[in-house]
Amino acid sequence: MNEIIDLLQHRQWLWQGCEQTQSFERVSTGISLLDEQLHGGLPQQGVVEVQSPSGIGELQIWLPYLQTKKDLTVFINPPAHVNAHQLYHLGFDNKQLLLIQPTSAKEALWASEQCLKSHACSSVLLWHNTLAISQSKRLQLASEHGKASLFLFRSPKEQHFSLPVTLCLELSAHKQGIAVKIKKQKGGRPKSTFVLNLEDYWPQLASAPLESSNVMPFPSAFGIAK
Repeated sequence: MNEIIDLLQHRQWLWQGCEQTQSFERVSTGISLLDEQLHGGLPQQGVVEVQSPSGIGELQIWLPYLQTKKDLTVFINPPAHVNAHQLYHLGFDNKQLLLIQPTSAKEALWASEQCLKSHACSSVLLWHNTLAISQSKRLQLASEHGKASLFLFRSPKEQHFSLPVTLCLELSAHKQGIAVKIKKQKGGRPKSTFVLNLEDYWPQLASAPLESSNVMPFPSAFGIAK
């Protein structure tokens, strides 16, 4: 049994949790409930894996955190156009934003590693679905070397093995905003799903309740409903 455990640990296929939260330098996300669940906020450096469908606000919730950064914020291979005009009106300095559109997955990983190690970037946002454990470890080391954070956005598909990352979140759409499940956090335990009610932050991400005056009867199968 010990030999099997040693093999799993060597291949990074076994995650060791602990009951005591380790001390990390953390930065507030700007959302109080999320900070509470993350023991004060996001780690100052490391890889944050975000498993999420596209278009549910998976980027929006990190904007308050990214606004606190003074160095470059780099977008690598985003699935849609980055709206520089909107980011400017949200308070971002466009001179501190960099967009990289690589022609291959290999180039995307190379660009991410170089940006993380450069000491010129505060945060790197990478959209990349297929990542090997060895590649994840290289990005983690580059993040620690350059004291930068990497947001790794991936589609929520079945994964055979968890990656050696600092934090792993699974996001899903919810009528009040976004449902969040903490699948892994360094120095802490996984946590069950909780809901971020984003009405106070971004009302457009939450469904507004219908007023009774706007509700119309729907025709039934045998006539008009009364």
